[in-house]
Amino acid sequence: MPLKPASERAAFVEPMAAQVVRQLPDGPEWMYELKFDGYRALILKNGASVEIRSRNEKDMTLLYPGVVRAGTQLAAASAVVDGEIVAVDPSGRPSFQALQHRSSYSKHTIAFYAFDLLHLDGERLTGRPLVDRRALLAKVVGKSGVLLSEELPGTAEEVADAVRGLGLEGILAKRRDSRYLPGHRSDAWLKLKLELQQEFVIGGYRPGPHGIDALLVGFHDRPGAKARKPGLGSLRFAGKVRAGFTPHLRREVFAQLRTLHTARCPFDDLPNSKTTHWGGGVTTEQMGEMQWVTPDLVAQIRFVEWTEERHLRHAAFVGLRSDKRAKDVRWEEP
Repeated sequence: MPLKPASERAAFVEPMAAQVVRQLPDGPEWMYELKFDGYRALILKNGASVEIRSRNEKDMTLLYPGVVRAGTQLAAASAVVDGEIVAVDPSGRPSFQALQHRSSYSKHTIAFYAFDLLHLDGERLTGRPLVDRRALLAKVVGKSGVLLSEELPGTAEEVADAVRGLGLEGILAKRRDSRYLPGHRSDAWLKLKLELQQEFVIGGYRPGPHGIDALLVGFHDRPGAKARKPGLGSLRFAGKVRAGFTPHLRREVFAQLRTLHTARCPFDDLPNSKTTHWGGGVTTEQMGEMQWVTPDLVAQIRFVEWTEERHLRHAAFVGLRSDKRAKDVRWEEP
């Protein structure tokens, strides 16, 4: 099949993002989907050529040959499909750690769940309503092996109760008439996290057995915020993370952090002079116990809640994220 001219070929589109909310909106103008615990990615198909790109445009094609094979079977000469790469167990339950450590989770299958169609056979679809894009997506996906992220039936309350009962991460609500806004976090797409998780930037660690005792993580302040220390950026300390590690994970994360060692603390607000009841602070004396790193790595962290000081309570490590730029990590306030 001949390729479209270069101007009409499927090309990378910066993914649209959702705003965090504490409660789902209700009404017939909204549709609900599962929030998958995986890597956001795009399938770019041009004739027989298929590429997989992360949300920050990293080439992931060689990492997921099964997704590439499914992409070649899409019912389109050219297409850009937005979705999530997920590792699922035999019951269909997703696992972010299994996605990162596939050799240790041999029973998990890598799948691509598609939820949007941004380009089809030379036509850009981002200006069309979501309901139209979804109708076309179902036809393009067909029996390709790419899975369709199905709409969840019921009211907002019924959907939330059902997903919470399954112990899954969260729900997305999208306006049926919403246009696709590349690179924007729009209130036409909303996400409810039933389990609190967020990406955080790693700024240092406390050494310990197997290399790491605890990670020191944070988030960037709003754009344009004034740094408190000359020469530093806007990285704010969020907490120390000790839970969630196995000895193997400690060694694996340490191997990546040791190449980023630096003498200077990257957090703009440390030391913060006191420790809290939840161990969220770092005193001047404790600063010398820490090994600082260039804040380039991003970690997914699960936690119970935020304290008033914007520190994490009962935080646990979930995994590293190569699909998220450290400079884009901010406090996710509902």
